[in-house]
Amino acid sequence: MNKKRIGIFIALLVTVCFGMQAQRATSMRINEVLVVNEQNFQDDYGLHNAWIELFNTSFATVNIEGCYLTNDRNNPTKYPIPKGDAMTQIKPRQHTLFWADAMPNRGTFHVNFTLDPTKENYIALYDSNGKTLIDEVVIPAGQLADQSYAREQDGSKTWVVKGGAEHSYVTPSTNNMTLDKNTKIENFKTHDEVGIGMAIIAMSVVFIGLILLYISFKVVGNVAIKLGKRNAMKAVGVTNKVEAKEKNLGSHSGEETAAIAMALHDYLNDAHDVEDMILTINKVKRTYSPWSSKIYTLRQTPTRR
Repeated sequence: MNKKRIGIFIALLVTVCFGMQAQRATSMRINEVLVVNEQNFQDDYGLHNAWIELFNTSFATVNIEGCYLTNDRNNPTKYPIPKGDAMTQIKPRQHTLFWADAMPNRGTFHVNFTLDPTKENYIALYDSNGKTLIDEVVIPAGQLADQSYAREQDGSKTWVVKGGAEHSYVTPSTNNMTLDKNTKIENFKTHDEVGIGMAIIAMSVVFIGLILLYISFKVVGNVAIKLGKRNAMKAVGVTNKVEAKEKNLGSHSGEETAAIAMALHDYLNDAHDVEDMILTINKVKRTYSPWSSKIYTLRQTPTRR
């Protein structure tokens, strides 16, 4: 008994530990950075400033309050993310944006440093202890206006420049790569333009499912019949199957089945032969209350004295 309790305790402890680990900010990643903002995304003050996008790679909500953003390798706690802001809770696989405008008095998501396009920009995210490095990136110098340095896909290891090519655009607070085509569907269209293969596969699945259902019901029915006959043989003490077959054990005649069905019908539905359409109306007695009396709602007729 003690071993069982110890095992349950260890399992619960491991579950809690893994759950706490999943909720920590270690799953956050620096996902996209725009250094020179001339005509791109505006902040909540309507200004064009450099921005840093973070991405939650986990499938659990992560609270980044108390963590640190910095652009200085020697000062990992340069900008502490304030506590008490509900917006610091990043939902699973979602993004959040920080503005590098050196104006932290404008809100939680305005850091106390800026980015310089003429040189390399080091950006790092540290855990709430100020020592554990969660993620870091070096933005190459010479970034052009309205072009971002971003991961090719959210949370991936490959970094690319976005906004320069014709079909490339920056994606603040959204997915870095938008999949507008389904490769499998495109391949299927290529190999089966008319849809004959799809029709054959669909019909095959339906008929195979019906056949499997028929076999399942057939097997279950036969097993139920055998069990019924076996129980009937045990009830009367017969062990010989030939004798049980002669006595017709485990089966009922048509009259017996009809009688059982009618008994169940009468019991469940409370059926009657004659009174099936008769309604019984009982008078409901109401308790007198002066609040419901009409005499208190009438105005008294004035009398002449």
